[in-house]
Amino acid sequence: MRLLILGGTEFVGRAVAEAALARDWQVTVFHRGRHEAPAGVRVLHGDRTAPDGLAALAAGAGGAAPEWDVVVDTWSGAPSAVLDAARLLAGRAGHYTYVSSRSVYAYPAPAGLPEDGPLVEGADADAGQRDYARDKRGGELAAEAAFGDRALLVRAGLILGPWENVGRLPWWLGRIARGGAVLAPGPRDNPLQYIDVRDLAEWTLDAAGRGLGGAYNLVSPPGHTTMGGLLTACAEATGSDAELRWTDPDAILAAGVEPWTDLPIWLPHGGEAHGTMHGGDVSKALAAGLRCRPAAETVGDTWAWLRSVGGEAPRRPDRPSLGLAAEVEAALLGR
Repeated sequence: MRLLILGGTEFVGRAVAEAALARDWQVTVFHRGRHEAPAGVRVLHGDRTAPDGLAALAAGAGGAAPEWDVVVDTWSGAPSAVLDAARLLAGRAGHYTYVSSRSVYAYPAPAGLPEDGPLVEGADADAGQRDYARDKRGGELAAEAAFGDRALLVRAGLILGPWENVGRLPWWLGRIARGGAVLAPGPRDNPLQYIDVRDLAEWTLDAAGRGLGGAYNLVSPPGHTTMGGLLTACAEATGSDAELRWTDPDAILAAGVEPWTDLPIWLPHGGEAHGTMHGGDVSKALAAGLRCRPAAETVGDTWAWLRSVGGEAPRRPDRPSLGLAAEVEAALLGR
């Protein structure tokens, strides 16, 4: 299979590239050159936001326009970049996968919402002001406009695993590795739903190779693990002597602590946000072959990767810093 990845050097795109290389696919990555591409891929450089930024995709060596069986696009910005690339490739690629997000559902999305649930309005291709949910929906519409039923929309939920560049699981691993008393947001059995980036990559390649089209929620089944299971796995992976002090969520919220940002991944059970993020219906993806590895494997491999890069995970500059301030944690633990 001949695969073109628009991106391919960070988190999701890198996982897709590495999974495809392991299958002996011919992999080309098109990116701006800001990060090193995985070994074994063909590299094309270009900036999708610049005039003539897709020139490297327009013609190959000797002027012949290259062709691909599958395109995977991980773009998160203005939908115009998806529209321009998809139009350029529509006659030269067999299939187009756009890695979207479950954020495209109108908020709050009730627990159990399938793929035909209500959606946000897609951003115009040339809209100036950025909105993540509307941009992702606009990207979906752009991919379908160019490829029709040859477009696969991967509506990913929370993504964890090696090379994470947002900082959610790395923050918990780093905090627990430091040891001592750790504020653990309760309840311990609070169910979580996420997708290991490598499981996302494998499913995406399988689905694209089979020519699947349309939208799929891609995340583990609800309750794949719990907050207790995740943090215990962090303690075991790091070999830490950390003491997890499970704390009532009302006390945490009363102290002004923000779920999801101050305490990454965690959302109070029973709230709108929890149902939206940790209660998605994934029966369609499961029927199409989705398999999810155990949480302990995701946590352990992420810790091994963190250690291999010196303990400091790369961070996306367009995302805010995450994690609870030490003084706020100490004050809550003191209560």
